[in-house]
Amino acid sequence: MTSPDTPGLAALRPRLPSPVQEVADPRFERRGVRLLLKRDDLIHPELIGNKWRKLAPNLAAAAGRTVVTFGGAWSNHLRATAAAGRLLGIRTVGVVRGDELAGRPLNPSLSRCAADGMRLHFVDRATYRRASDPRTLTGILTGALGAADAEDAYVVPEGGSNAEAVRGCRELGAELRGRADVVAVACGTGGTLAGLAAGLAPGQRALGVPVLKGGFLTAGTEALQQRTFGGRRGDWSLDDRFHFGGYARVPDELHTFASDFEDRHGLPVERLYVAKLLYGLVTLAGEGAFPRGTAVAAVITGRPFP
Repeated sequence: MTSPDTPGLAALRPRLPSPVQEVADPRFERRGVRLLLKRDDLIHPELIGNKWRKLAPNLAAAAGRTVVTFGGAWSNHLRATAAAGRLLGIRTVGVVRGDELAGRPLNPSLSRCAADGMRLHFVDRATYRRASDPRTLTGILTGALGAADAEDAYVVPEGGSNAEAVRGCRELGAELRGRADVVAVACGTGGTLAGLAAGLAPGQRALGVPVLKGGFLTAGTEALQQRTFGGRRGDWSLDDRFHFGGYARVPDELHTFASDFEDRHGLPVERLYVAKLLYGLVTLAGEGAFPRGTAVAAVITGRPFP
């Protein structure tokens, strides 16, 4: 675990453990189910939710070296890494999927990264897909940093999901021990779910709601747990029905649902991850998926941007 007392990180004053808020929602109450919100969105104003939990141990491991990481044009992870670099005085480089973006004006997300001092390096999509290959990675690093600096850089994978991040997210599960029967989280790369499930107590289970289509996250989450813990840990499963067509797909139905949830509970609902999670839980409650008396905790991992 990386403590907020880790040198440098303590100055950011994270709110840990994050609060748990119970909300009254008739869609759950009529089924005899309690709904809790794990407010990881309140950990830090710029390193929000699972971004803190994943980045903090990686920043400690980087020990002041240049941090290179990967993401798409609207990546929450890139924005969080750039903000961390500004706050801690660490050089950051974002490898962005899609070299066609290099000649265009930056979107608001990448503009925020650049304003926070992140150097953006655009690569073609085929190369990006091969970034885990050592030779390809070396070429990317050399192109982004130059040969002299590439060797010393600290590399964080897309979404921040590596063994350090999984161990950081295990603390999320530990904070919820004894608080809920089911803990649900939206998933992009599986790192938060892998750590969360490992941190929960026996008898609790974790539910992942993927925001990308493809059905690949079971294998990805298992691989992360294997690398981190040596095997599968905890009771966890995935429900692939609520991606709404894929990453960053937010149709009108989902916007309407999120706005209604905001009005009911006064919670700003982030659309790419959190809205899909909450929609899934309302659907599952309506299907009778949770026995009466169940306490369900939804992990609120982010806030709307911008």
